[in-house]
Amino acid sequence: MDVTAGSAVVTGGASGLGLATARRLAGLGVPTVLVDLPASAGAEVAADLGGRTRFVAADVTDPDAVAAAVAVADELAPLRTLVHCAGRGGALRVVDRDGRPGSLEAYEAVVRVNLVGTFNVLSQAAARMAAHDPLDGEERGVCVLTASVAAYEGQVGQAPYASAKAGIVGLTLVAARDLAQRLVRVVTIAPGTFDTPILARLPPEVRDSLGRATPHPRRLGVADEFARLALAIVDNPMLNGETIRLDGALRMPPR
Repeated sequence: MDVTAGSAVVTGGASGLGLATARRLAGLGVPTVLVDLPASAGAEVAADLGGRTRFVAADVTDPDAVAAAVAVADELAPLRTLVHCAGRGGALRVVDRDGRPGSLEAYEAVVRVNLVGTFNVLSQAAARMAAHDPLDGEERGVCVLTASVAAYEGQVGQAPYASAKAGIVGLTLVAARDLAQRLVRVVTIAPGTFDTPILARLPPEVRDSLGRATPHPRRLGVADEFARLALAIVDNPMLNGETIRLDGALRMPPR
């Protein structure tokens, strides 16, 4: 699908993977709505990208707020592209170091943002896409979701995060099948260790160690590499219902 044939929504667009994707879209002249939390730098980022880039503050778990964001995109041009990057971390063990059960509240909070939020954004965007005429009689839109290699090799302390990301992997094929009749594709990217604001908080020696754990290239991933794959997915009509690992052959150890 020609990404310039309509508008795009990028969640988590104020930083990291989302920002890199928004930059690519803005560079192509695609009308783009950045969705991020009110406290984010979304407004400043949208102003910096210029053109027809807009910022809409929203919590991805809020149906009304997300519906408003996709409506803004649809006003700029028919919504054709979604790249959903918003998410959060959160360390939690099944049984903590003192032998107590892991916090159900903490578990639910991470799963709600990462998995429930993904379904909310996907369903809101896909409903908008499905209302438009298909391009070349073949497709109406493309939804790119974000999982993680933790979906397959979750590490100690990643119980809620790995669960949620595995849920996104499980959602991908069934969503693609659900939306096939509406000519909307769904593909997920599962990144490895990328140089994002979350990792920027770690000491340099820890970041270097994470980079060296990747077999090749022996470094952290660059956010623009994620963006390039996202746009390649949009461009290729036979990519559907699949989760693509973007990890330099990394397989995460238990710790």
